[in-house]
Amino acid sequence: MQFGLPWPGAEVAQEAEDAGVAAFCTGDFVDNDAYEVLADMAQHSATAKVGTSIAYAFARTPYAHAAALRTLHKKAPGRLFLGLGSGAYSINRDWFGVEADRPVARMSDLAGAVRAWLRAENGDRVTYEGPYYRVDAKVQAPVLGRLDVPLLFAGFNKGMVAAAAKHADGVIGHGLFTARWWDEVVRPAAAGAGEEWLEHGWLITAIDDADPARAVLEARRMVGFYLTVKTYDGYVEHHGWTEEVARVRDAFAKRDMDGMASAVSDEMLAAVAVCGTTAEAMAQFEKRATEGSLARDLTYLAPPSFLTSDRRRAVYARNSLTLVREALG
Repeated sequence: MQFGLPWPGAEVAQEAEDAGVAAFCTGDFVDNDAYEVLADMAQHSATAKVGTSIAYAFARTPYAHAAALRTLHKKAPGRLFLGLGSGAYSINRDWFGVEADRPVARMSDLAGAVRAWLRAENGDRVTYEGPYYRVDAKVQAPVLGRLDVPLLFAGFNKGMVAAAAKHADGVIGHGLFTARWWDEVVRPAAAGAGEEWLEHGWLITAIDDADPARAVLEARRMVGFYLTVKTYDGYVEHHGWTEEVARVRDAFAKRDMDGMASAVSDEMLAAVAVCGTTAEAMAQFEKRATEGSLARDLTYLAPPSFLTSDRRRAVYARNSLTLVREALG
């Protein structure tokens, strides 16, 4: 197993690589363009893999995803990976103004179109024909050539995981994933994947010996915020957390963020996050590793991001390196 971090910035990156961090990732939001940050990652890292985890799949055309990767390959040859997420239906409709019905089928089709651009050789016409995407391009300039960039889907429910097993190179597990969800839902859905199948996943990690109570609060708040999304109702029911999540959503609707955090039970927090003091986090981390709730290939030790400042996130990122050093011996 290897470990990664959401991009902690150039100041922490060298220390992280020295500690054994094998990958950095970034994602999309209204104030964070995934490919812009990926360029910074490529420039200010030396050995780690760098990629999106995740980029909004439908916010860009297949051409745009592939062109960004071809550009960045020049800065980080052999180190790139592409993680794509379908995003919520309402975000696609209301933020991006794009169609997003049948997201599993669209993601599968998008993967084929992106690969058509990435695998195109010089002199060949770039072609792809699918239900949602069509490419028929004659590129006259000699700028192509096959790029084998691993493509992963952010798969939460079994439908998207099964699509990833068929159309992608791996899956990126959500920060909410527990041992039960990995073993009873995700891994069975990916049973048809090949031997090269990649398993990445996020682990909510907030460690601060100077203020462990705040670290726990921010981890609890992150879990609560994630669970406001109704897409995860099947996950909630699977774990028997329906009553707790109802209180989480009620508090969130009232903009009561402290109430939302307190509605996350100790059982829920222990199943999902690693937080508190270094000693507490180490014990939790070892338990998570033993029970199989970490991704098999690469786990991102992810600081909380909801209502957590950049400065605090940098503190959590640096403190999480203790877990990496200990795990790698």
